[in-house]
Amino acid sequence: MFARDHATARGIRVTEFHMTWLVRYARSSIGAKHIMAVTGLLLFLFAVVHMIGHLQMFGGRDMYNTYAHFLQSLWEVKWPVRAGLLVLLIVHIIVALGLVAKNRAARPERYAKFKPVVSSAAGRTMAFTGLAVFAFIAFHIIHFTVGWVQPEAFHTLDAEKRWDAYSMFVIGFQNPAIYGVYFAGMVLLALHLGHGAASWLQSLGLRHPKYPVDRLGPLIAFGLFVGYMAPPTAVLVGLIRMNGVG
Repeated sequence: MFARDHATARGIRVTEFHMTWLVRYARSSIGAKHIMAVTGLLLFLFAVVHMIGHLQMFGGRDMYNTYAHFLQSLWEVKWPVRAGLLVLLIVHIIVALGLVAKNRAARPERYAKFKPVVSSAAGRTMAFTGLAVFAFIAFHIIHFTVGWVQPEAFHTLDAEKRWDAYSMFVIGFQNPAIYGVYFAGMVLLALHLGHGAASWLQSLGLRHPKYPVDRLGPLIAFGLFVGYMAPPTAVLVGLIRMNGVG
């Protein structure tokens, strides 16, 4: 009995030690940067998968609605993924704001004349673009997931009795104002993730002078912007229409 109680107490102390170490690590600058890198990378991978899905608009109504119906039917996967993405996003934002606060606390007085030598404009405005991207994501959810922006196009059915996501997409981006919101949002998202790519590699110790990782950021930014904006632009100029592509 005594041995069992002793083992239990030891297990509790070990758990408390690990939890204390984890909290200290997360609160440290290095730990916070590692958390930023991992959560940012996971969110970036989701952004790439999401982009590939939207490119199926070029395959026509049946292809896109089949893709959308497949995603909506995966209830056991859809909601855990959504919850996981929300947790990643919240952690990413909280840790980012904490790093910004630490940097400002370490330099309470502003420079009399600030001349950045190494950092870029994208790097210096990461916190602001991040918050703007968060607002854009909220708009995107309200628009396409909740259906409050254009309720008349939300959850209509196609000929196969599936939710007509294709028509909702076309109706949405035929509106120049909505196209403009997404254009601005994707510029910010591309800049944010593009700059973040080099930061992830550096924070995780994968950056090396032999490899041109600094070129990775601009390539990612360009690829994401083109990939995401290609279908909306095709809708706006009439290449993708309600009756199909052409």
